[in-house]
Amino acid sequence: MNLNNFIENFADQFEETDASAFTPDTKFKELEEWSSLIALSIIAMVDEEYDITLKGDDIRNSATILDLFNIVKGKS
Repeated sequence: MNLNNFIENFADQFEETDASAFTPDTKFKELEEWSSLIALSIIAMVDEEYDITLKGDDIRNSATILDLFNIVKGKS
C-alpha cells in the first residue's frame, strides 16, 4: 500500500477541490467540500481499492489523510 496512491484515490472522491490541496497533512474534514456523502465515498473507495472495511468511527478518529491511511494500513 502506497501513501501517494492512497492520496490520489482519496482526492478522486472530491469534484471541486484541487488535487494540490491533498497532502498527508491535509485536515480533510476542514475542506469546504467535505460532507457525509464524501465520507461514504471514501469508505466505498477503501473497500473497492484495498478490500478493507472502514467504519464511521475510523473517519471520525482521523484528523488528516495520513491518519486515515495509517488506519487502513493497520487493517491490511
